[in-house]
Amino acid sequence: MEGFHPSMTSPFSYTFPISGAGSSTTTSNLTTATYSTSTIWMNSRIWSKLPQRLLDRVIAFLPPPAFFRARCVCKRWYALLFSNTFLELYLQVSPHRHWFIFFKHHKTRKSYIYKNNNNNNGSGCGHGAASSCEEGYLFDPSDMAWYRISFALVPSGFSPASSSAGLLCWVSDEAGPKTMLLCNPLVGSLTQLPPTLRPRLFPSIGLTISPTCIDVTVAGDDMISPYAVKNLTSESFHIDGGGFYSLWGTTSSLPRLCSLESGRMVYAEGKFYCMNCSPFSVLAYDITSNNWFKIQAPMRRFLRSPNLVECKGKLLLVAAVEKSKLNVPKSLRVWSLQACGTMWVESERMPQQLYIQFAELEVGNGFECVGHGEFIVIMIRGTDKALLFDICRKRWQWIPPCPYIAHDGFELHGFAYEPRLATPVTGLLDQLALPFQTFTA
Repeated sequence: MEGFHPSMTSPFSYTFPISGAGSSTTTSNLTTATYSTSTIWMNSRIWSKLPQRLLDRVIAFLPPPAFFRARCVCKRWYALLFSNTFLELYLQVSPHRHWFIFFKHHKTRKSYIYKNNNNNNGSGCGHGAASSCEEGYLFDPSDMAWYRISFALVPSGFSPASSSAGLLCWVSDEAGPKTMLLCNPLVGSLTQLPPTLRPRLFPSIGLTISPTCIDVTVAGDDMISPYAVKNLTSESFHIDGGGFYSLWGTTSSLPRLCSLESGRMVYAEGKFYCMNCSPFSVLAYDITSNNWFKIQAPMRRFLRSPNLVECKGKLLLVAAVEKSKLNVPKSLRVWSLQACGTMWVESERMPQQLYIQFAELEVGNGFECVGHGEFIVIMIRGTDKALLFDICRKRWQWIPPCPYIAHDGFELHGFAYEPRLATPVTGLLDQLALPFQTFTA
């Protein structure tokens, strides 16, 4: 194969381990062993005759960092990212990877005061912040590995709001009709959705993408005046391969007197879910019937920092439980919503000794949770500390700090993320023939 040095750099930044003193002998032994093995098994007369379709299948199984490194081998491997034949194979055989993506977020945020000149007084990164993030931090929970990835194509004035099927949804920070961008950070693609109909401030955003359709829901923070918002309505966007689309044309009212917590929604089994406070309950939106309803939260009077997460297709609620007047130990618990849609069953509880350690670090500041596959990440606010819970193995462990950021003044705000080289359904958006707005990066 012909050697090739690509002009497009890998989207990943790596941290390589540095060998300590006295490791030269070990390194020499490893080199010798590798050479001996390759002499026996890596005979070029055999491996050079491996069919290309079999090679492509092997490459399709590589994790994203290894795939982008392999593209430096030759011109053909470099061009795989632009080959429809390879991408179709990749979508068929590549395993689902339950990763997470995090963005820097200031510990102390100033309150947002809307002004007619649309200047934001918020700070940091995350939905509702003034400045755009230029990089994110991928976390692989299986290998406990961190990677840095660039979002240079995302213009300023946008913040991450949701994720699905390898795409990150960025929403405009400016108060008014919201513009959303769907970005695939691995390949640098950027697709714009049409703006919402109603002006909003910091609404909750729900996104779900299947192989045949895209559904987006924007709820709450209706701007009824330049200085006041209320949680009154939601808007939904839908487009599918059957030719049906709804461009924010269908709106529905939120339940009366709801106190919607601005932020992302969680999708599970055909519905979007988000937390409602005072007192705590769960708001659910059925996409098919275009209907909102409330679900009573378990132990709602004793919950602290409740978070909704999706794991393996199920909706889970993670929260600290504090019964100060009863002889019940404080704990962190996980509940699962049952198939009936109204009943919760406690499924997990953090070991008491670990919870004591967790509470000493958290000191009542609260925490955020994000779930993906069999993993739940619990991030303590105001710190760089985070716990990983493996649901299948029933294992709790502390996550190593991200090596790419200085943690003074920052904490991480995360989303579930499945790295993908392609999301073909986004091609449906080209049918809308939207003029792409020019942004200032």
